[in-house]
Amino acid sequence: MLPKQQAYENLADTLIEKFNLRGIEGYYCNTKEEAKEMAKRFLTPGCSVAWGGSETLSQIGLLEELKASDYVVYDRTLAKTPKERKELYGKIVTADCFFMSSNAITLDGELVNVDGASNRVACLCHGPENVVIIAGMNKIVPDVESGVKRARNMAAPANAVRLGTYTPCATIGRCANCLNADCMCCQIVITRRSRIPNRIKVILVGEELGF
Repeated sequence: MLPKQQAYENLADTLIEKFNLRGIEGYYCNTKEEAKEMAKRFLTPGCSVAWGGSETLSQIGLLEELKASDYVVYDRTLAKTPKERKELYGKIVTADCFFMSSNAITLDGELVNVDGASNRVACLCHGPENVVIIAGMNKIVPDVESGVKRARNMAAPANAVRLGTYTPCATIGRCANCLNADCMCCQIVITRRSRIPNRIKVILVGEELGF
């Protein structure tokens, strides 16, 4: 094992202990392929699944498999009208399993997420029976303040370009603390603890994934 890989694994072991104190279930996988297989272990026959916007989920190939699966899939991108979006979201918040990534994870085991539409962080906080977070080790930060800075200055600009939003960060590559209609930083959510033990599961991956 390469030194960097060993260091990632050592850090993940420490983080998993921190997660345990916070009622969060933690796992570590060396590769994105292992992470995808680990994520599917939380699915049961006939269960309902949904997900929040995530480059990480796309990179590991999980979304393609879910869309082609026999599970009850709630894909928010298929809604064409406001009424359909409302009805679909009503189903998503009752899903058996909700997949997402995290913008940052602190060394003390806190989850840091910044969102625009905020459907992703809403489901993290409340609703789906299980929330499975998949995050590359590049998302680890020293503390909450660093996590917020990372989310706003690294993740948001890249996502703004990906989604084609009309925000300053899409043009200048950093947060301008905007209040635009397309603002991607409407909600800043810090998850300190899972009140329902092990409802939140975090799969750390020894690769750089997502933004």
